Amino acid sequence: MEYQGFTTFSAEAQAGVLRVTFDYPPVNIQGLPMLADLNMLAQKLEADKAIKVVLFQSAHPDIFVAHADTNFLKDMSSKACTRDEVQLLDLQVVLERISKLPQATIAKIEGYARGGGHEFALACDMRFAARGKARFMQMEVGMGILPCGGGASRMARQVGLGRALEIVLGARDFDADEAEAYGTINRAFDADEIGPYVDALAERIALWPSESINATKQAVYASVDLPIEAALREEAYWLYQATSQTPALKRFKWADEQGAQFDMKNQHIWPDMLVSIQDIKD
Repeated sequence: MEYQGFTTFSAEAQAGVLRVTFDYPPVNIQGLPMLADLNMLAQKLEADKAIKVVLFQSAHPDIFVAHADTNFLKDMSSKACTRDEVQLLDLQVVLERISKLPQATIAKIEGYARGGGHEFALACDMRFAARGKARFMQMEVGMGILPCGGGASRMARQVGLGRALEIVLGARDFDADEAEAYGTINRAFDADEIGPYVDALAERIALWPSESINATKQAVYASVDLPIEAALREEAYWLYQATSQTPALKRFKWADEQGAQFDMKNQHIWPDMLVSIQDIKD
């Protein structure tokens, strides 16, 4: 699969990891060209099992992805509609498609991510931010609207109602350490530490079967909205999807026949042993 022809970012694949680098001067604005590129990227990724992880980053020294382009926001209808008439916005549709990708998605944030840029990061599976560089904000309420790319709904699921309302209604900048405390990102790192950590995480995840990565994502996302019994059934469903498509049973058989699970040495080296058994496929 070739990942070329984008106007707002470049994409480079290596060893199961696709590194997508936003580069849309002057400020990586989130406009129709970026949404079109993201939509085309998602279409390619949905059919590409060779890519296990998508890492989103930016070439701009100060900006990850800026807010949504006011050129299309200003053309919104000023008339209220009924619930029956309302349709999802292009931004919502595209970011939901990114959220549902079968690959693990990681946002490496080393600059401003405000408005739609922050909502894009929230649509990724994991977020890591650099201290002294990353800044987050939802400014929409102050403009007279509300976050409309998942910033209200995804943030509430991520951090809870009170904190989501504090972030959205406060409409102020907050930094990487605050974001970590809020729970909108996984972890904050010093600027020289974020790259090595995120690269190592992406490369490790890319070692695993694509089917088990996708199954895990589907089960975890389903659990957010379901009662516990229904969520457990969803876990069981995706378990069988994974075991029917991966070498899992061969690896369990190997562990049983070799007595590997009862070897105390192996209990000490599980992280490394997990990598070594990826060779067991047939």
